[in-house]
Amino acid sequence: MFNNNKILVVIPVIDDLIGIPRKHIRLMNNKPLISYSIEIAKSSQYVDDVVVTTDDSELALISERFGASVIRRSGDLDNDGISLESVIYDAMVQKEKLAFDEYDIVIIIRPTAPLLKATTLDKVIEKFEDFAIESVIGCVEDSHLSWGYDEANERYFPNYIGRLKEDLPKSFRESGAIIASRRGYIHEDSYLGSNIDLIELSREESINIENYDDWLVVENNIQKKRWAFIVNSDNEISNRPIYNCLSMASKLISHDLIILLDENYESGIKITKDYGFDYKVYDGFGELFSILKEFNPQIVVNDIQDTSEDYMATLKNEGYFVVNFDDLGVGIDYADAVFDPLYEHDLSEKNVFSGYKYYVLKDEFYFQPTKVITQDVSNVLIIFEGSDPNNLSELFLSAILSTNYEGKINIILGRGYDNIEGLISKYESNPLIQIYQNVSDVSEFMFKADIIITSASKMMYDACALAVPTICVCQNDLEKMHVFANADNGFINLGMSEELTEQEIATQFSNLVNSHELRIQMNNKMKRIDLRHGFENIKSVIRERYVLFKMGETNEYL
Repeated sequence: MFNNNKILVVIPVIDDLIGIPRKHIRLMNNKPLISYSIEIAKSSQYVDDVVVTTDDSELALISERFGASVIRRSGDLDNDGISLESVIYDAMVQKEKLAFDEYDIVIIIRPTAPLLKATTLDKVIEKFEDFAIESVIGCVEDSHLSWGYDEANERYFPNYIGRLKEDLPKSFRESGAIIASRRGYIHEDSYLGSNIDLIELSREESINIENYDDWLVVENNIQKKRWAFIVNSDNEISNRPIYNCLSMASKLISHDLIILLDENYESGIKITKDYGFDYKVYDGFGELFSILKEFNPQIVVNDIQDTSEDYMATLKNEGYFVVNFDDLGVGIDYADAVFDPLYEHDLSEKNVFSGYKYYVLKDEFYFQPTKVITQDVSNVLIIFEGSDPNNLSELFLSAILSTNYEGKINIILGRGYDNIEGLISKYESNPLIQIYQNVSDVSEFMFKADIIITSASKMMYDACALAVPTICVCQNDLEKMHVFANADNGFINLGMSEELTEQEIATQFSNLVNSHELRIQMNNKMKRIDLRHGFENIKSVIRERYVLFKMGETNEYL
């Protein structure tokens, strides 16, 4: 009830032979289509009664099971061509007879608009606080460059003055999703008064299912989730976590998502802004959890390096489904799923999924073909992410130059490299050496290279995706754990960098340059490895574990 007005919602089911047969009882995301309209009406804070009017016995039974009253239409109202007005009037009169009372406001909700929100229904009802309002129609804003036709002069004319969007006159299209009127204006041939107000619906709410294409659009909307990506990294070292997040976010376009960034992560904020994704910054975990509470995600994704037990326990206590990436912290025991493409874990950890199958390539790599190996090596790429603390970039450059190699050498330095000016100054006289930092098209550099030299980090997956023969080296003990970088997968792994001499590097490089057959073998081994479906593999695991989560069966390993 609203302001002493008794309110009835009528859901008219009039089957037609066009479109989807018996669509009202078909399952949409595991529930009959009719159930959505019933649940919308019953979720309102103002509606007193909900009635479905139908001539179908099966639909009547389903409607009752979802909590609606049912009015079985009389024989003269079950024929083709029946008017909606007469059906609404009949349902209202019959319901009033059963209730021994009259309603003050009657609302029509179409059963084919399941994305209508209960909050929108309440806003429609609140419009009647103005006693002058007789009817309210749900509409969608539809201003566009339209044209009319003058039949007398046989010519077209514009329905606008200026062509800019801000110059267009406001125009609204009836959605058909919801219409409301005061009781006195409901008749057998009309359900609208003369003083009509409009309520603007979102594009999603206005979708009316008429065909299979509409059905797919609506079902995708119902199935979409709210994702919150929490991302952090060292400003001075690497932005790989943010690129990993953005690569996944770009593939979740049908979902609602937000990216949450520590306010100190300046480069990540800039990159996210440039990519155009919705984001918020936070200062400390207290503010982070306030933002999460406001957004109310179903899925929280962490790419913040090692998580703590307290942090993860708090997330789980809030009821979120939690996914972690590249996490070696103690908090992984609380996660519903942990993806770690680099580090192999104990297989007894049921929530951890490791290996190359769960690596997500940056978008730019999906559009690059695999390398075709040529007889000669004319382009070498040296690329070490981060600060390159052991200055491996210059070590390998010096070793290559000692072999009298005469091809091009590109060097891409990480964000944290200390003395880029000094390195450039040292080699600027050599026209075959080009030094870069923070390039935006890494995949292009890698594809053009005949040999890549890098660390046993995630960069090895990028090289493998393009099937470019690669020499890699371990910068630290953690990288020794990256077992993917081995000969079976097409790599020459030189082991720990601190144990290498310039002569050893020069020998391995010369052997690779001079062996066309070896480079072809490496190329073929890399091409056998599927690195282009990492996101699909991750999504499959998340989907499976999310079902268990909703059933209360995850975290059984705790």
